[in-house]
Amino acid sequence: MSYLITCVAGEPSGDMLAGQLLHGIQQHPALANSRFFGIGGPKMQAYGFESSWPMDTLSVRGYVEVLGNLSKILKIRRELTQRIHEERPDVYIGIDAPDFNLAVEKKCRYMKIPTVHYISPSIWAWRYNRIYGIKKSVDHMLCIFPFEPKIYHNVGMQATYVGHPFANQIPMQPNPAQARIKLSNQDLLSYGPIATNETIIAVLPGSRESEIKYIAKGFFEAMAIMHQYHGNKIRFLTPVATPKLRPALELLKQETLKQSPDIQIELITENSSLILEAADSVLIASGTATLEAALWKKPMVISYSVPWLTAQMMKRQGYLPYVGLPNILCQSFVVPELLQEEAKPEVLARGTLEWLDRPNQVASLVSIFEELHILLKQPTEELVAQAIAQTIHSKSH
Repeated sequence: MSYLITCVAGEPSGDMLAGQLLHGIQQHPALANSRFFGIGGPKMQAYGFESSWPMDTLSVRGYVEVLGNLSKILKIRRELTQRIHEERPDVYIGIDAPDFNLAVEKKCRYMKIPTVHYISPSIWAWRYNRIYGIKKSVDHMLCIFPFEPKIYHNVGMQATYVGHPFANQIPMQPNPAQARIKLSNQDLLSYGPIATNETIIAVLPGSRESEIKYIAKGFFEAMAIMHQYHGNKIRFLTPVATPKLRPALELLKQETLKQSPDIQIELITENSSLILEAADSVLIASGTATLEAALWKKPMVISYSVPWLTAQMMKRQGYLPYVGLPNILCQSFVVPELLQEEAKPEVLARGTLEWLDRPNQVASLVSIFEELHILLKQPTEELVAQAIAQTIHSKSH
């Protein structure tokens, strides 16, 4: 049977999750002939997904930043809702982007269209009261962390732990030497092939324009400081998540080169996984990528900066002492977090370099991350497809 499925992803990490979700759907016997439309990126489009609106418009984080794009976001939401009303899809699947998707999912339920949300908003970290709004919007929550389903079951919601897709993609034992060879063979590097004994620091300032605006400058200043300490012994690799981010990153690179003409900063299109696998230490913006770095078993420093007003609002509604996913999942500060005014370039640089001189601490961290990897490794695509098929079936009977 052929189903019509609407999916919405709001940023590159959501596009990656949704790409795997669509692959799982196409492997499921009851869903294999499904058609897809909505909002998504290249990973989704590779599975025949029709993206009718630009995903980039939704790729903003924080109260203040969203206000600047609000009229565009509301226009897209109205147009999407109208198309859903006209075409009556068999299910709506919101992939992350909760502020956008939960509002549309609520409208879908009024239209008797079943809804699935993948992944759970971080209600266990802040704004727990959102769960009652989520219950009005979502028929089935797909959870990527093992402790989440119980939270939803407690309020009478359907929820399934599906594991984290990254845990299936990333090998238990990374191969940094091989990753360096792969990067060197792709004609992506400005400073020639990477030597096996070269020190590599991965620097990931985020995948959104707002993150580049508030975080990247401090990260580039931290690179310059690390270079001052170690000279040409370090090469810095920074993935460029989307083409729109390249001009801002190129500008920051040129400014850094003026101060440190012989610094080696590589801006590499996408390839964040290879960059993380190749790295000796990582400086990274808080977000999904921190979990990817943990699954690659990498020592890291997590940082984040937002406008002051956004920070104050988030602080008042927070419950956990951690913001980084590795620390949240391990329930401990296994890696340092430097946020807001603490995220000074000198401190970021020192924290990132310290891992290079602490092999015993790195070995201990690798063991912790291996246990985390085992916990998160599940047949995710299969479990996701089963839950979607069940949701469609239960609503049609």
